[in-house]
Amino acid sequence: MNMNLVLAAAVPPEPLQLDPTRLVIAAVIGLLLLLVLIIKFKVQAMIAILIGAVAIGLVAGMPFKEIINSVNQGIGETLKGIALLVGLGSMFGAILEVSGGAQTLAITMVNRFGDEKAAWALGITGLIIAIPVFFDAGLIILIPLAFSLARRTKRSSLYYAIPLLAGLAVGHAFIPPTPGPVLVAKMLNVELGWVIMIGVLCGTLAMILAGPLFGSYAGKKYYVEPPEQLSIDDDFDESKLPKFGTIVGIIMIPLLLIILNSIAKVVEAMEPLQGVLGFLGEPFIALTIAVLVAMVLLGYKHGYSKEELEEVMTKSLEPTGMILLVTACGGSLRYILQNSGIGTVIGDAVASANLPIVVVAFIIAALVRISVGSATVAMTMAAGIVATMPIIATLPPLQLACITMAIAGGATAFSHFNDSGFWLVKSLLRIDEKTTLKTWTVMETIVGVTGFVVALVLSLIF
Repeated sequence: MNMNLVLAAAVPPEPLQLDPTRLVIAAVIGLLLLLVLIIKFKVQAMIAILIGAVAIGLVAGMPFKEIINSVNQGIGETLKGIALLVGLGSMFGAILEVSGGAQTLAITMVNRFGDEKAAWALGITGLIIAIPVFFDAGLIILIPLAFSLARRTKRSSLYYAIPLLAGLAVGHAFIPPTPGPVLVAKMLNVELGWVIMIGVLCGTLAMILAGPLFGSYAGKKYYVEPPEQLSIDDDFDESKLPKFGTIVGIIMIPLLLIILNSIAKVVEAMEPLQGVLGFLGEPFIALTIAVLVAMVLLGYKHGYSKEELEEVMTKSLEPTGMILLVTACGGSLRYILQNSGIGTVIGDAVASANLPIVVVAFIIAALVRISVGSATVAMTMAAGIVATMPIIATLPPLQLACITMAIAGGATAFSHFNDSGFWLVKSLLRIDEKTTLKTWTVMETIVGVTGFVVALVLSLIF
């Protein structure tokens, strides 16, 4: 009897046969309810997504037990893939932040590029720093350097701040192990190595167009006086900072290990190394190695005691709770859509519309971004919807990585009044709402659209 129960549990449940019209109505009602809760009633995103997911199941006619199972399945399947990565990435970024590693990268790059090309240095630095460090933290750490350059060269703050913002936005949205692309990659079941490689291609061009090039235009058109109290002193002691090569080397550890793991699976000559690279290139192993190296080289050898370093790493985990809960509820939404059969209906509609799946992914993410403001919520919802489409299971890794970038692009573009990043930039640069729309919003849109266009071209070529 017990054996029969085990065998029954191992057999996947038959897909529900629900009315397609009712499924579409359920999806529309559930997603509209979600948006109204967030926009009108300011309900926390986690609760709103969860209510929207359950509402879709109820309106679609899913059995109560199936709704509960789908929610639990979504939470479990989603968190098991990203919980460790978000936690490890947060600790990695915190060590880099407190050790002065971010300042090391920025100051060294600016010194090597010179004042005339410092905008390029800040764009590249922002891109690299945003990979392990959260966007808000990276901006607050590095913006004083942009103000100092503006004061020294008598230019508008925007001339240097826009490239920095563009680099941070690109690193935050396109390149793992930041939570956004990790979440989307997990939902689409694509290896992070492919996402990193495609993300670097999409992100580099996006940073160039939205950063130094648009920053030069914005800096000439809008003069913004740099606030003196937020500038770095000229006699800033660089000798107390960690070495440039050390910082770059530590940041590259997880990226290279993950990429080598993906390459080894498709390059025949690397077959003997697949076992070792498969282990070392597993994302949580690669990040763990990077964290341990950072603890030694940037923590203990930089003067931090074991107790101080433990406190820094523990405190860094505080903001991850919200990210993980919103992501988990997004996973529940995905499985409700999938298990009810709505994903198949949406997939059939997309197929009949003859639109590339990359375009559909961008549009969905952009619509949510415009409506809700949160890039994390936009990525979560878009990935949840796209992942339920049957065609996703048939696509090769490179195509899935391009879809990941399209979602990241849509979730980055069109930032406006409902995005917390909009107000953070406005307050730091001390500009009015109109100027923020003409600079920050345009910059974010250039980043998102450029990343999407590059992903679309790559998906059509390959």
